[in-house]
This record gives sequence, C-alpha cells and structure tokens, in this order.
Amino acid sequence: MRLNLQSDYALRTLMLLATHDGDLVTIGQIAERFAISQNHLMKVAYLLGRYGFIETVRGRSGGLRLARLPETIIVGDVVRRMEGDLALVECFQGGAGGCVITDVCRLRGVLHQALDAFLSVLDGFTIADLTTRNPRLTNLLSGEAD
Repeated sequence: MRLNLQSDYALRTLMLLATHDGDLVTIGQIAERFAISQNHLMKVAYLLGRYGFIETVRGRSGGLRLARLPETIIVGDVVRRMEGDLALVECFQGGAGGCVITDVCRLRGVLHQALDAFLSVLDGFTIADLTTRNPRLTNLLSGEAD
C-alpha cells in the first residue's frame, strides 16, 4: 500500500507547521523546504484548512499555521481525510465489480483486517509524537541545517 501525494504532503506540512510554534509559514516556504510543487501544495493546504487541521491567513503577511494543538491531530485522521478512497481492491468499493469470486472470497476479509490494523497504528500517533523533542527535524524544517 502506498499513500497518495496528498497524504504525504499533508503530513509533511503539518509536521513543518508544528515545528514553527504558531508562526505563519507560506505555501512557498513549505514547497521550497520540501522541494515539491507549490500548485499541488496549494490544493493540499486548501483541504487541510477545510478539514480543520490548519488555519489560513490571507494577505501580504499571511500564511498557514496549525488550527489545533499538534497533540490533537491524529495521523490516522489525516490519512483517512486525504486518501479519500482506501479501497485496497475492487470489491471494497461495493457495487457489482468484475470479480467472479467476490461472494465466496475470504481475501476480502483478510485485506479489511490488514487495512484496519494499518489505520489503527496510525491512530496511535499524533503530529506532536512525530515532532516533539526532535531537534534535528526542527532544524531541518526551519532551514537551520542548510
């Protein structure tokens, strides 16, 4: 299983914002820090704001910051929101599908258990768990390690 770019960029953005202690950070700064597309990051920031993870401040001195404490942002929640479709195989999506063994297949149950286990692990961590007491990460994300 591989997370989509939206999830990846969302988690990186949240981690960077958590290391900036409420200071505003621009999309341009985040894109530059991670060497990623600013246009793609704008879409991710929009979704993070819509889901209540970040606050956006418009204007000349605007930027982004966390809308909640990093201790309250659960990694599993971010992934669920940003992934949208966690259907590992066709039969997860419901509907007719094209698989002829769906009615008798045990693989579906196994894959559901695996997905639940994956998300359960992510639910055990917050953005704070990924960033707190991690000075090397803070230095990298602030640009001090350059």
